[in-house]
Amino acid sequence: MNLFEKIFNYQIISRLDDSGTFMVTAHERAWLKTVLEHPAASEAFTPETLAKLAALLAEDEAMDTGAHLIEKARSREKQVYHPLLRPLRRLIMNRSGIRVTHALKSGQVYSNQLGVPYRLEYSMVKREWYLLWHHIRNRAFMATKLDNILSVTEQELPLERVSDILARISETLENRKAEVLVQIMPQYNQEMSRILYALCCFDKEVQYNAQTNTYTVKVCVMGDEREFLLSKLRFLGKRVRVLEGDYVKRRMLEASVKALERYGVVTEVTDKDEDALNPAQ
Repeated sequence: MNLFEKIFNYQIISRLDDSGTFMVTAHERAWLKTVLEHPAASEAFTPETLAKLAALLAEDEAMDTGAHLIEKARSREKQVYHPLLRPLRRLIMNRSGIRVTHALKSGQVYSNQLGVPYRLEYSMVKREWYLLWHHIRNRAFMATKLDNILSVTEQELPLERVSDILARISETLENRKAEVLVQIMPQYNQEMSRILYALCCFDKEVQYNAQTNTYTVKVCVMGDEREFLLSKLRFLGKRVRVLEGDYVKRRMLEASVKALERYGVVTEVTDKDEDALNPAQ
């Protein structure tokens, strides 16, 4: 393709983007039609949207997955999509109050609990969706698994009160955040994609120092996510080094010392390392 053809194609694509039109290949249309045949599609889309997509793809053939995929023995399938995601998302967008009926692990059920929904969150560890919300009567910040929610209905509340609650929740969560600075060892720069994939679950910022040819990743984690981050750092091993984050550094050092002692390796911990293990002293 010569330069003039590239310029012409770029102009066409730019005009299509400006008009809100995008192009899809026949393979992508076949894949979409196959996905829409999954039982979860009726829950992920409204009936109007599902009917419109089916009409647009009426002349296309579904993908023959049997010719491309071989399904082996597996554990029980767990759907990422949940039926409550769409109604809860609308309630959050509308800044509405809610009446929640949910159950605990013990089986006890709490009915018609008044609250304000804040955010939907997916746990990569437990592979579960959670609703983060404020319990008005108990004045508590709650994280309830969607599978434990039996019913949820909209409850009108003054907009000023909802805005004030949401602002206080945001401030509380912001105070719980911690930053961990992780350095990627230069000899493993070629494995950057693998390292960033391991940290893809976290809010992060990557910086590069051209003089030393080193990458540093600033990871922002909540208090209850630090153990999950530690498991990822242990998985990466000698590819990374924790530069900042007292708790994470202390736990990494503690785990390393215990691992060496388990295999009979005598370790010498310096005074600086002792301070890291016991910062209160």
